[in-house]
Amino acid sequence: MTNLPPKDFVSYEIIMALHKAVTKLWSESGLKIEDIHLEHPVDEAHGDYATNIALSIKNQVLSIKKENTRKIAEKIVKELRVILACPESDSGVPASWRVPRMTKRIVSKIEIAGPGFINFWLSNNFLLAKLSHIDEQKNNFGSSDWGVGKKWLVEHTSPNPNKALHLGHLRNNVTGMAIANTWEFVGLKTVRDCIDNNRGIAIAKLMWGYLKFAKKDDKQITDINYWYDHQTEWQSSQDRKLRPDKFIDELYTLAADDFENKKETEDAVRKLVLDWENKEPKNWELWKKVLAYSYQGQELTLKRLGNKWDKVWHEHEHYQMGKDMVDKGLKLGIFKITSEGTILTDLEKYQIPNTVVIKSDGTALYITQDLALTKLKRDTFHPDKLHWVIGPEQSLALKQMFAVCEQLGNGKVEDYVHIAYGYMSIKGKGKMSSRLGNVVYIDDLLDEARARIKDIMENARYAKLTSGDNKDEVAEQLAVGAVKYSILKVGRMQDIAFDFDESLSFEGNSGPYLQYTFARAKSVLAKSTRIKELKNKGIKVENEEMAILRSLYKFPEVVLSAAQNYAPNLICNYLYDLAQKFNYFYDKLPILKAKDDSRALRLRMTAAVAQVIKNGLKLLGIETPEKM
Repeated sequence: MTNLPPKDFVSYEIIMALHKAVTKLWSESGLKIEDIHLEHPVDEAHGDYATNIALSIKNQVLSIKKENTRKIAEKIVKELRVILACPESDSGVPASWRVPRMTKRIVSKIEIAGPGFINFWLSNNFLLAKLSHIDEQKNNFGSSDWGVGKKWLVEHTSPNPNKALHLGHLRNNVTGMAIANTWEFVGLKTVRDCIDNNRGIAIAKLMWGYLKFAKKDDKQITDINYWYDHQTEWQSSQDRKLRPDKFIDELYTLAADDFENKKETEDAVRKLVLDWENKEPKNWELWKKVLAYSYQGQELTLKRLGNKWDKVWHEHEHYQMGKDMVDKGLKLGIFKITSEGTILTDLEKYQIPNTVVIKSDGTALYITQDLALTKLKRDTFHPDKLHWVIGPEQSLALKQMFAVCEQLGNGKVEDYVHIAYGYMSIKGKGKMSSRLGNVVYIDDLLDEARARIKDIMENARYAKLTSGDNKDEVAEQLAVGAVKYSILKVGRMQDIAFDFDESLSFEGNSGPYLQYTFARAKSVLAKSTRIKELKNKGIKVENEEMAILRSLYKFPEVVLSAAQNYAPNLICNYLYDLAQKFNYFYDKLPILKAKDDSRALRLRMTAAVAQVIKNGLKLLGIETPEKM
C-alpha cells in the first residue's frame, strides 16, 4: 500500500508531472515519487495546489546546491508547462475527467511564490467537468481504490453486559463506525468486531443483584436452587417498567453496593464465579438470564446509533485459551515466574514496564484473554492490520499486549494500532446525570436532543422544509446527527463537553446545519423540472460559484486523508466549509430564476453540493432527510 494518491486523483497527475520534470532536468536527483508532496494553500488566492519541491531537492543535487531556489523553481515550472499542457489524447488524463467540449488543460496556471514555492491553478473546465463526474458517480463520489487488496480490522464499542450504554460507549461507537466507514470507502476490506466480556466478578455481581433484589414480593432469597425452581417469582424488566438494560443497571448498582459493604455477600459472589467456572448448570441458567436482559436493552441503543459488527467475540469461549498461551510462553522463555508464583512478562527490550499475565492464585487477567482473542482474530480474518478503538487509559496495557503478541510469534508490533480518543461529558450536566450523578446514558442524551430539535423545528424559519407526516422521524435523524457530529467534528484526542445549544443549532458548525443545507439544496432541485445540459465552454463563473467548484474536487482527497489518519474530523471540517460556501452562494445569486447556462450551472452545482454533503454525512453515520 502506498501513500501516493490514487491514479484518478488530479493530485496524482501533478505529482507525476513534477517527477517527470525534475528527473528530466536532474537525473542524478534520485527523486522518488512518494517523496513529492502537494498541499492546498490556506489562501485560495495562492492556487489550488502548492509544492516546495524546489527547496527539498536543492540539497540533493550537487550541481544546484549553490543555485538560487527561485531559479530552480523556474526551471521546473518551464518543464511543467509543457507536460501539463499536452493534448488530452497524449496526457494520460483518466477517462472520468473527460467531458465533451472540455479544453485540453487540467492546470490553467503555474506560478512561483516566495523563495521558490510552486503554485498550481486548476482550469475552469476541469472544475466544471467535476460536476458531471459527481453526477455520474453519485453515491460513490469520494471513493477510491487506495486500499484495494488489503484488509483492516477494528474493534470498537465493547460494552460490559452489566450496565446500560453511557457516554464513554457513545464516543467509542461513533468514532469507530466513522473510521470503518471511511476505510471501506477508500477500498479497504473492513472487519468490525467487539468483545463481550461476559464472565468474571462483575457479571457475578449482576447475577447476585438479580437473585437478591428482583424478587416480586421483595423477600431477599439468595438460594440459587430455590430461584431455579421458582423463576416466575422473580421480576422482569416489564414488571419494573424499565428498559431491560436499565433494569440490569439498577440491579448491578444494588449488588455492587452490597458486595462492598457485606463480607458474606463478597463470599457468595466469589462462589458464583467458582460455580460458573465449574459449569454448574443452575448457575449458568441464571447467567444466561441476566445477560439476555442486558443484550436486549443494549441492542435497542446500538440500533438507534446504526451500529455494525461483523463478529462478536464472547469471552467465555476463549478465556481458557489465554492460559494455554501463557504456558506456551513459559516454555519459550518469554515469561518469568516470581517466588510467589506470579507470572510476569519480560518487556525490557520494548522499553515498557512488565505486567502480570497470571496471578499467584492462577487467575488470568485481561491481557491473558486479549492474547488469545488477538490470535483468534488473526486466524479467523487474516487482517493486514488490527486496530482497537479504546480510551487513552488503556494505552500502556495495549502496548504490553502488542509486544507479547510479537514475542509469541503472533504478528509484529507494527501490525497493531491503538486508536485512542478523548473523554466526553455534558456541559453543565444538569438533569442528564443519573441519580448517582456520575452516569449519562446514551438514550437519555438522544431523547433530550430529539425533544429540543422538535421545538426548533416549530420555528417558522424552518417550517417550509418541514413535513408534518414524518416530523418525529426527522427529529430523531437530526438529534442523532447532532450528537454524532458534535463528537466527530473535533480532533479525536480532544476532550468534549457536549453543549446542547451549540450542537442542535441550525446555524454554525453542527450536524443540523449540514442536514438543513442538504434539505435546502434538495428543495431547490425539487422545484426544477429538469437540469439543462451544461456547456463548459465560455460559461461565466461568478466568484461565489468558483468558491464551490474549488471545493468539490477536494472531497475524495479529504476522505482518503481521514481514512489514513483515523480522523473523521477532516470530513466534518470540509463539509462545514462547503455548506458555508453553498449558503453564501444561495443568498447572493438566483438559481431557479437565472437565465440559460447560468441556471444550468447553478442547478448542477446545487445537485453536486447535495450529493457531496450526503456522501460525507453517510461516512459519519448521519442521515440526510430531504425534508425537515
